[in-house]
Amino acid sequence: MCGIVGYIGEDRNPLLGLSILKRLEYRGYDSWGAAIYNPEKRKIFYFKKIGKIADSEKEFKKARFWGNPFIFHNRWATHGEVLERNAHPHWDCLKNVFLVHNGIIENHKELKKILIKKGHQFASETDTEVICHLIEEKFKGNLEEATKEALSDLKGAFALAIICQKDPQKIVAVRFSSPLLFGIAKDGIYLASDPSALLVYTRQIVAMEDGEIAVLKPENFSLLKERTFVPVEWEAKEVEKGKYPHFMLKEIFEEPEAVENAIRGRILINEGNAKLGGLEQVAERLRKVKRIFLIACGTAYHAAKIGKIMLEEYAKIPAEAEIASEFRYRQPVFKKEDLGIFVSQSGETADTLACLREMKKKGILTLGITNVPGSSQSRETEAGVYTRSGPEIAVASTKAFSGQLAVLALITVFLARQREMGVVMGKRILSELTKIPKLTLQALKKASQIERLAKKYKEFENFFFIGRKYNFPIALEGALKLKEIAYLHSEGIGGGELKHGPLALIDKNLPTVVISPSDSVYEKMVSNIQEIKARKGPVLAIATEGNKEIKKLVDDVIYIPKTLEMLTPLLSVILLHLFAYFVARELGRNIDKPKNLAKSVTVE
Repeated sequence: MCGIVGYIGEDRNPLLGLSILKRLEYRGYDSWGAAIYNPEKRKIFYFKKIGKIADSEKEFKKARFWGNPFIFHNRWATHGEVLERNAHPHWDCLKNVFLVHNGIIENHKELKKILIKKGHQFASETDTEVICHLIEEKFKGNLEEATKEALSDLKGAFALAIICQKDPQKIVAVRFSSPLLFGIAKDGIYLASDPSALLVYTRQIVAMEDGEIAVLKPENFSLLKERTFVPVEWEAKEVEKGKYPHFMLKEIFEEPEAVENAIRGRILINEGNAKLGGLEQVAERLRKVKRIFLIACGTAYHAAKIGKIMLEEYAKIPAEAEIASEFRYRQPVFKKEDLGIFVSQSGETADTLACLREMKKKGILTLGITNVPGSSQSRETEAGVYTRSGPEIAVASTKAFSGQLAVLALITVFLARQREMGVVMGKRILSELTKIPKLTLQALKKASQIERLAKKYKEFENFFFIGRKYNFPIALEGALKLKEIAYLHSEGIGGGELKHGPLALIDKNLPTVVISPSDSVYEKMVSNIQEIKARKGPVLAIATEGNKEIKKLVDDVIYIPKTLEMLTPLLSVILLHLFAYFVARELGRNIDKPKNLAKSVTVE
């Protein structure tokens, strides 16, 4: 996802905007730019460049831009190549309306043809530029009125920040299926597409709702409806790397804290139950649920797959984990006793939101698991649970995943105790869950060992990750992380599927990471190891402490502490996150901002 920044107020030094935009660099981008209104010259000046901010920051400072309002943007190329003319901001024929845009305009080709026939000339290949010309068509002196009229012609998902030379003392902000928020401070109003960009300046955040237009002025703001402030609980220091070389490593080492935050105040140990205030209002409806769909994308989908196993094994409720981008185009048959659980770190994942809205139309109960208060998902689901993981800056998700698993464990106990689970089993699961933060700290002590192993395995270009039951999704997650940040080909495979095709590729040049804790499927995993070693395949195993026999079977082994089978993913995944990180570091990859990827996928 691209980044939007804006400001209007007392500070007329656009270096402020540049400073805020740098806080969105973690999302990844290939170009950046700004538009600044100079009140003395009554003119909007613009600047845009290909590459990173650091490459052209001196040139921007040398230009000595001055004034506000201003808007900034960093862009991942979608429509149009990585060329300066395709970078944001864009403007109309008269250079009156300037805007930046996140998202996609689905009908831009049709609109462009119409506008060209009317005499408009386009300078870029982007879908964004059509919005500028549409507003130009509608403009009669008032920017927000022209914007409202132009929006009726647009189809797609978009967040917009717009300034205008002939109506200068305002920023018009638009949010439709792409996140946008603004913050109120003593010196003015700040605009951004992510709250982490604003934490240094204000904690008073207004998260815009879908279809909402905001008019930001130096002294006030107006919206289409009355809204309240949402104080952001994150601290500014949480979005700094501190002593760590990369945000990803910092966030891996925050996984124990993420689990602790997710479960704090939510465990009633004597009752063997979870206290989830976000579910209380729908508790009676949850008693009647007979089938659950867990819907997510990417890493969150792996958490959903683990949640499916938890819910079926302990709550005895049939469950399906679904990839949102596929589920939204199917025609599933829903029943009134169904439940949809939507898992998303940002709460703004476009495909997941599309599924949520479709299920709501069908009258299905919807719950959300997200990390961001005020996000679209948190507002649109009927109930939900926040993971409380704090801001996650690295593109590759780590601590948010651990928070999701902890919350899914709590929801499992909550639903199971409504049904057949007794207090003894509830106590056992929750008691073990309270130990996980300390056990994850123990797992993190293996970092130096994993760092050494990364030096050994970095020479390989292909990897298999295998697991069964609770750790099959962890195999998928381990493979995904290695792809994301090390750019190595890797596949996550169910252990039982190895002999159904993938085994043909095993030889001395293809290592397999085997997730084999001492659980109900351990013996089956031993069989997999033997199959691989018979074909001379290198094996790196993750096993439970005390298992000395496995050393005789594999090339390398890393141990995790013992816990309940359903909670082993919270321990095994940390080792795989570290493994991906150290391999990527050995290969010199851009770990926090991997190529071609974005933190929050707000377009299809």
